Amino acid sequence: MRRIALLLCATALAWGQARQPAPYSKQYLKVEQYSQEENTRLIKLFDGMRVTDVVDGLDVAGLQDITLMDPDIRPLWRDGEKFTHRIYGVALTLRTVPVHERAPNFPNHDEFAKWESNWYRTKVPGDWTQHIQQGTVLVFDAGTRDDGFCGSNNALGWYIRGLRGIVTNGGCRDSDEMILQKLPVYQKGGPLGTTRGIDPGREQVESYNQPVSVGRVLVMPGDIIVADIDGVAVVPRARAEVVAKAARKILDGDKAGRKKLYQKLGWPDDFTVK
Repeated sequence: MRRIALLLCATALAWGQARQPAPYSKQYLKVEQYSQEENTRLIKLFDGMRVTDVVDGLDVAGLQDITLMDPDIRPLWRDGEKFTHRIYGVALTLRTVPVHERAPNFPNHDEFAKWESNWYRTKVPGDWTQHIQQGTVLVFDAGTRDDGFCGSNNALGWYIRGLRGIVTNGGCRDSDEMILQKLPVYQKGGPLGTTRGIDPGREQVESYNQPVSVGRVLVMPGDIIVADIDGVAVVPRARAEVVAKAARKILDGDKAGRKKLYQKLGWPDDFTVK
């Protein structure tokens, strides 16, 4: 009888647990936080690599094409001499979404400015920028087609704080100044994907340091980002060292081979073969 009673109690308990309502909201993908020291160490492993080397390294890790962004995520500008458009860094992710309201008609610019200020304070807060460190790459999933979340002013401020570059499926504005200031930007459409509007009345921040999808690739906070004229590669954090080791071996072999060809051609060495 005791065994029967225990069985009935266990069944009732299991039934009660099964009937517990699911949480109204849930995040399934676990987000990890990493130290700046560890970030710096991993970034150094990829320094100087080409996207093609990283893609080959991803192949070695069994990640063929899975974490390579669509080719329409292109650089806004290119430096053909020193390759300063290249990006090596750690992802800080951000998602913006469209809004369900529009700006009212304003009697004057002062009233608009008050409304605009309130929008930035309540719907586009800058608390996420506290997480910008040396080597950070902002990867943001843009919620609207023609809203310039990043521009020459705020992006330059982020750059001063350590931001290495911006990768987005939207676009940045103030393109002439962004190019002049040499802020690395990879956006949908490259130079043809620029945006013009500002945030108020168009979009708001939904979350930061959560999983995002940019260029049809999952990007987790802390993933390694490598970008150049060939596109943007995302290296999952858990496979970063494996990918870096393979990619470095491939790059070193390529440099040695091209160096010999340079010598046959009588060309002086440049930094790409050293």
